[in-house]
Amino acid sequence: MKISRNHPSVQTPVPPIGLDELNIGGPSARAHVPLLLKFAAFAIFFFPSNMVLKPLGAVGTLPLIIALLLLAVWLCSVLFGLTNPLDTRHPGRMGLVLLWVGTCASYAAMYSGYTGGSESPARAAADRWLILLLASAGIILVTAEAVKTLNAAMALTRALLAGAAFCCFVAAVQFFFRVDPMQLLQMAMPGFTNNGGNTTFQIRGSLMRVSGSTFHSIEMAVICAMLLPLSIWRSLYDPKGRKWVHWTITALLVFAIASTVSRSGILGLLAGMAVFLPFLPRVARRWAFIAAPVIVAILFVGVPGLVGTLGASLSAGESDPSISTRTNNYPRVAAMVEEHPFFGVGPGNYMPSNAIHILDNQYLNAAVTIGLVGLVGLIAYLTFPGLSALLAARASTLPALRCLAGAVAAGGIVAAICSLTFDSMSFPVFALAYPFIVGLSGGTWNMVRRELELQNDPAATEGRTRPPHNTKELFPKEGSWTP
Repeated sequence: MKISRNHPSVQTPVPPIGLDELNIGGPSARAHVPLLLKFAAFAIFFFPSNMVLKPLGAVGTLPLIIALLLLAVWLCSVLFGLTNPLDTRHPGRMGLVLLWVGTCASYAAMYSGYTGGSESPARAAADRWLILLLASAGIILVTAEAVKTLNAAMALTRALLAGAAFCCFVAAVQFFFRVDPMQLLQMAMPGFTNNGGNTTFQIRGSLMRVSGSTFHSIEMAVICAMLLPLSIWRSLYDPKGRKWVHWTITALLVFAIASTVSRSGILGLLAGMAVFLPFLPRVARRWAFIAAPVIVAILFVGVPGLVGTLGASLSAGESDPSISTRTNNYPRVAAMVEEHPFFGVGPGNYMPSNAIHILDNQYLNAAVTIGLVGLVGLIAYLTFPGLSALLAARASTLPALRCLAGAVAAGGIVAAICSLTFDSMSFPVFALAYPFIVGLSGGTWNMVRRELELQNDPAATEGRTRPPHNTKELFPKEGSWTP
């Protein structure tokens, strides 16, 4: 009997889908996060947004200038053929486009006189809004282009959380010692002047609310709630650094939310955790349920009066002036929208002289300033990134990528929900921090799309074993990390 030499043999398992293979450009195109992008992520928290270059006015903040520089670099890379913008399409970018369409329509209506006169202050406010959108576009486009692998996502997350940790540390000093370290930083910025607008300390009940390095305590609370899921993801999967440092940053974010005594922060915390918890690994999910009551107990013992003040604030209802002021503004908003329904009074052109007329709701603010057309764009801008990341998280089978997508989805949904409670885009740190969530949403969307393509391609998946289930399987060795 003739024996065939092509007899079956035990097949040597090949590695599962790896980080570099999730790259949109294929496994040969290694991802790299530009240093300027990481610096921008840190700078929005480090440099005070009330310090401006006087010749530039309110748009002369250092974080805004860096974001505009990112846009310029991206445009140059497209013009010279170094970047193909069609490679990184994602729903979040469509939301940005819709917001741009609504804004430009309102801008044109204001300048043409269709929605009334356009005096110099009105034009300046509209120009500031356009410049902010340009800066946001720069962050979104470069982030989505840079975050092509989990390595790149981790590198950018480190920079973003380093800035957030600085903000939380400043908040802790403000809360316990009633001093503002940011004043020292302001004095160390020659050529910049204080443009005002920030509120460092506010009294609520028996406690002092603080804002860290942001403009307002509500702003800091919402931003920390947005970044908390990302911090947990980093603490679980980052092979660099010490775990206790990673978890300390996570604890600082929780403390910062509590120190603001903010209903918006608590709402964001609950909404973010509700979205994020299902995508955590099973063991981490169990620890989260154990840790929650422990954290409350630590806050109760460590900061006397904090839990009681938070409880009283949450149960105040209509008796709280901040809530009644919001509801009393509804008839006035309806009248203004009825007067200019489609294009509003112009981008950034709601400037009340009385503080009680401030619209603590970004959607109402958009309806008044950029009209119902612009409101549709704003809703898309604030909801598409979170929802698309949620879909990506449900589709992914790689634990670390699934967890990242869930964290980004939680951050985006926190921003969308909490924008109902304050005029989020009027606050400079939030306005530049949120685009990083949009860009990360685009990056995770494309990574999951690449993962599904590899799974559906028989040639690409032939001989593969199960997807990785732990950090050691998923991440490469320390030396091969792309910082």
